[in-house]
Amino acid sequence: METYKTTQEQKLENARKHVKRIKGFYTHALVFVLVNVFIIFSNAIADGKGFNDMDNYYTAFFWGFGLLAHGLSVFGGELFLGRNWEERKIQEILNEK
Repeated sequence: METYKTTQEQKLENARKHVKRIKGFYTHALVFVLVNVFIIFSNAIADGKGFNDMDNYYTAFFWGFGLLAHGLSVFGGELFLGRNWEERKIQEILNEK
């Protein structure tokens, strides 16, 4: 026997998934900051070249692209497609048939 979720239950489940994705992004951002601060400071001190050497920043630069992609995957859907785009599109397709 198949049970169908009510609209309210589905909204609650979607909200929980979205909050979990946001939490994952914030964790990623925190790890990004902590690890890159450590790498930059340790390289600047160990090499003796100081903070002017670009080699200290390569990890932060390329990892930053990954963090940006992660942020767009979490927050970008609403930015580009608008709120409830998926639901509106589903309704549009159902109304056509």
